[in-house]
Amino acid sequence: MSKRQRTLSTTLQFHLRFFFRKYPSLPYIVKWLLISMMIGALVGTASAGFLASLQWATDFRESHQWIIAFLPAAGFLVGALYHYFGEDVEAGNNLLLENIHEPKETLPLKMAPFVYVGTIATHLFGGSAGREGTALQMAGAIADQLTKPFKLDKNDRKVLLISAIVAGFGSVFGTPLAGAVFGLEVFLIGRIRYNAIFPAFASAVLADVVTNLWKARHTHYHIDIIPKLEFLPFIYSILAGIVFGICAAIFSKLLHRTGRYFKSTVKYPPLRTVIGGIIVAAAVFVMGTTRYIGLGIPTILQSFEQPLPFYDFALKMIFTIITLSAGFKGGEVTPLFFIGATLGSALSLFIPLPYGLLAGMGFVAVFAGATNTPLACTLMGIELFGAECGVYVAIACVVSYLFSGNNSIYTRQKIGEAKNRRFEHLTDKSFKDI
Repeated sequence: MSKRQRTLSTTLQFHLRFFFRKYPSLPYIVKWLLISMMIGALVGTASAGFLASLQWATDFRESHQWIIAFLPAAGFLVGALYHYFGEDVEAGNNLLLENIHEPKETLPLKMAPFVYVGTIATHLFGGSAGREGTALQMAGAIADQLTKPFKLDKNDRKVLLISAIVAGFGSVFGTPLAGAVFGLEVFLIGRIRYNAIFPAFASAVLADVVTNLWKARHTHYHIDIIPKLEFLPFIYSILAGIVFGICAAIFSKLLHRTGRYFKSTVKYPPLRTVIGGIIVAAAVFVMGTTRYIGLGIPTILQSFEQPLPFYDFALKMIFTIITLSAGFKGGEVTPLFFIGATLGSALSLFIPLPYGLLAGMGFVAVFAGATNTPLACTLMGIELFGAECGVYVAIACVVSYLFSGNNSIYTRQKIGEAKNRRFEHLTDKSFKDI
């Protein structure tokens, strides 16, 4: 190297050091923007494909309802797939949360196709489940494969998994802001990991953009009447929030207890899904309706248009708990939307608020109570229904969160800061340990 080249090299190094001292966050921003772009592209594409497949499965089932008779057989195949080849990924969302708390080995990539196949089978043959669990697991398994190429340490891997969760959630529901906050809020109740804010928002927004570029379909909701916020509507909103929180607690408790009952009484896992499939399929044919299986989007939309009977939310709860407790794959969130929206719509017969507003409040508030994510659910309500209902939605979500007690649909969710002094001794424990 000549003297002139050495001088240029020294000058360049000096300017680079000066530049990075002046803008110390730049390397962090560039690194995580690159990773977030990759997560957004991969997860957004996966979510778009999943949503298209889910729509096909739903349309086919509704036009060929005889296929529901084969739900027990589909259950056996799903149960056998996980029992013989996927025991290490069967924990699903709880496995993601566990790896955020205590990073272990890279998540197996097979987690993505396994949960995809299992969820499509559940919906095609008539189980009652959601889609968020699948989106999160697919996103986590895909994104975690970037750990080794980017040589991420344990702390960076935690941020990577949070970014994957927000990308999956935001893209599958079309709510990137709620998705970003959900990923930051869900794994540790009462605390938010601020060093993951930039990757979380970048991944959520980019994944949603990519999903929209693939022209994936998202459901749109509308609340016709939103009253002026005054004293009485404020009190009515609190009362509704209490009911939503109690409903969320009941769902979480019954889901876990029914799951434990299946495991204690039926030792062979594939047989559990067969039994669950028989119960659900028989109930559908006896009742003569498919209203309470699948995602239930038509009924959710109906809850915004007219008051619905009280038994709608209860029947959906029963169908979903049996489906998921038996071992079928999917998620809990869209059924929680159904349960909350129909419960809110029915409450309009007793609480003098518009049924559309109560449906929207219940839609997100029951979810908030079941996952302990009031901030994310408030943002979701604003993204889905508009800012005009923001205060009502926030009241319902916060009250539901408080009144859902020490419960969660995710057993590996940890308590970072207790809701009140009664639960302070549980700090840093997961719901599985309580």
